[in-house]
Amino acid sequence: MRDRVIDKSDDIEVVSSESMLNETIERLNYIISLLPNEYRDLIEQGFLHKRIPKEYTLSSILYAISTATGLTFFVKGLGYKNYGNCYHTIIGSRGDAKTEAIKLAIRPIKEMDDRDYDDHLSEMGSYEEEEPPPVRKQMLIQNASIEAAYKIHSENPNAIGISMDEIYGLIEKMSSSSSRDGKEWRNFFLEGYTNGHIDISRKTTDSYRIKETYPTLIGGLQHQFLPFLFAHGNLESGFIDRLLFTPKLTHSNKLTLGDVDSEVLDMYASSIKNVLAYKRQSERPEETNKQFEITMSPQAEDRLFRYTQELIVRQSKAQSIIKEYMSKMQISIQKLCINVFIMKHAANSTFGTVMGADIVHLAIQLNEFYFLNFQMLFEQGLKSKNVLPKVEDVIQLAVKNNASQKAVAEITGLNKSTISKKWPKN
Repeated sequence: MRDRVIDKSDDIEVVSSESMLNETIERLNYIISLLPNEYRDLIEQGFLHKRIPKEYTLSSILYAISTATGLTFFVKGLGYKNYGNCYHTIIGSRGDAKTEAIKLAIRPIKEMDDRDYDDHLSEMGSYEEEEPPPVRKQMLIQNASIEAAYKIHSENPNAIGISMDEIYGLIEKMSSSSSRDGKEWRNFFLEGYTNGHIDISRKTTDSYRIKETYPTLIGGLQHQFLPFLFAHGNLESGFIDRLLFTPKLTHSNKLTLGDVDSEVLDMYASSIKNVLAYKRQSERPEETNKQFEITMSPQAEDRLFRYTQELIVRQSKAQSIIKEYMSKMQISIQKLCINVFIMKHAANSTFGTVMGADIVHLAIQLNEFYFLNFQMLFEQGLKSKNVLPKVEDVIQLAVKNNASQKAVAEITGLNKSTISKKWPKN
C-alpha cells in the first residue's frame, strides 16, 4: 500500500508502505510544531511527566476543541456547510494512558460541567412541582445509553461530547441486525456527522426532535480487538469510515519527578474556557445570532479547493475500503479546518479573523495523518483478520477491564450461557 509523506509545501510525494510508520511519526512531530504554545506544551509535558503518547493527547485536544466549539462556528466550502464535530478512536493496550490523555484534555470542560451540575442541584432544590423542572446544562456524557444521549442532546442542542471506555462493543452492536440500540446509535452518529436532524417519537417514552445534531465522540479500543474491526461486515457499516484513528506511535520509558507545569495547564484551560464562553454567549435566549460563519481568505479557499480535488482523484484510483474512507476525508478536512482555526484564535478570542491558508495547511496535515493511521491499521487488520483472538483471550481481557459477559457475547457472537461457562469463577 502506498501513501503520501509530509512536505511543508503541501506538494506531497508517494512512498512505499515500509516507511509509512516513520512518515506518520514525522508528520505527527511536524503537526505538533505548528500548534500554538498552549497545546504544544501540554502534549510535550504530558509525554515527559505522565508518559502519555503525544498522538493520544493531540487527538484528545481535538476532541475537547470540537466539543467546546459546538454549532457556534461553521464554514461554507465547496458548496457545503460544515461544522467541527469529529469522532476519535484511540488504540492501545491496557496501561497505555488512553484515559489519562482524555482526562487531561477535557479537564476545563469537566470543571464547567461540575459547576453546572451543582447549579442544577440548587435549582432542583428550590423549584415548585407545578413548574417544569429546570434543565441541566451538560456537555460531556460517559458510557451512556442511547436514550440518555438523545435526552441530554435535546436539552443541550449546541453540542454533546460522548466518551466511551471501549468503543468496539458499540461498533459490534451497530453491525448486529438484532440490536435495536445498535441501529439507533448508528443512525445517531451517521446523521450527526453531517449534523442532520433526529426525530424520536415513541408512545411509552419521551419524544425528541433535534433540528441540528452535533455529537462528538472519543473512545478507546484495545489493540487485541483490531481484527474484529475488520470482520463481521463492520467495515461496510459506514461508521468506521468516519472515525479518526490514533494508534500508539510514541512511547517513553523514562520516569521523571514532577508533573505538568501549572502554567501550562492554566494556559490550556484559558484557551478552552474562551471557546466555551463564546459558545455560552450564543446560547443565551436574548442572543439573536446563534451561529457564526468563519470566512476564508481567497488563498485558503484555493488551497482547500486544490486539496479536495486531489482527494477526489486519489479516491478514484484507490482500492475498496480506502476509497470509502477517502470519501469522508473530503468532509473531515473542513471539520479539521474549523478545529484548527479555533485552536489558533482561542487564546485571544479573535474568532472574527479571516481563515488563512496556514490554517488549511495544518488541517491538511492532520487529515493526512489520520489517513496514514487508518492505512496502517487496515493493513494490520487484513493480516490478522483470519487469526481472531480466542474466546478465552477476549474473556481474560474483559475481566481485566471490568467488562460484562453480555459485552463479550456481543463481541464474539456466542450466546451468553457459553460465555458464562468459560467465565472465571473467582
